[in-house]
Amino acid sequence: MKGLCSGLTAAAVFIAAGCQAKEPPTQVVYRFDDHRYLELKGWDCEGELWYTDTKRGIHTEPVSQYYRLFTRKFIHPSERYIAITGWGAGGFMVSKDYGQTWHSVGIAPGHNEPNGDDGPPYEDVLSFTVVNDQVFLQTKHRLYMSSKPFDDPRILPGGPGIEYTVDDGMGSKVNGKLEPRFPGPAWGLDYITKQGLKENTAQFKTNYQGLPDKVPEVKGYTGWDHMRCDIDAGRKSY
Repeated sequence: MKGLCSGLTAAAVFIAAGCQAKEPPTQVVYRFDDHRYLELKGWDCEGELWYTDTKRGIHTEPVSQYYRLFTRKFIHPSERYIAITGWGAGGFMVSKDYGQTWHSVGIAPGHNEPNGDDGPPYEDVLSFTVVNDQVFLQTKHRLYMSSKPFDDPRILPGGPGIEYTVDDGMGSKVNGKLEPRFPGPAWGLDYITKQGLKENTAQFKTNYQGLPDKVPEVKGYTGWDHMRCDIDAGRKSY
């Protein structure tokens, strides 16, 4: 058998056209500025997510399939460090080189939420802001942040490491050391709250110290403040 579309007569040429799958629609779902934007390719506002920077000639695919839009407030003036989350805000794709390469990022383990969970439920998420090469995920109860945009030189290869002393919770002190061979996530590759940081050895790294208590003010932003999608894209001609 040569397939469903084989052996058709000339009189059925229009029926044959219907045997060919229609290309999924592509639409811009977010604009950072006049030269950077996100496109979604797929039906019903779900599919492949593409990032484009026309000024730098970058066109990459952060998410290959099943991407669904983040529906909360989204402000993103940062250019070198790009962070994208989707519906649910449970995982993130980030780039530290203007969108050329992408990494999967999660929320750092720890008691970040009042109930002890690592991450927030989506109904508590208020906004996602990326400014000055840092992420700020604001929820009703907490502020999740990435580290400052550099790595502590003490835990880079050849560094001396970081010695620390903590309370073991039973009245005694425990000494430890962060070694360059086990440095933990590099800058920008995990998100944590100040509450969770108190129980995480990342607190001893300089790029996790002096973090703000609120989302920094963003002035003069010309991009969109929410993602947008037409769920009927590709069907309007029918």
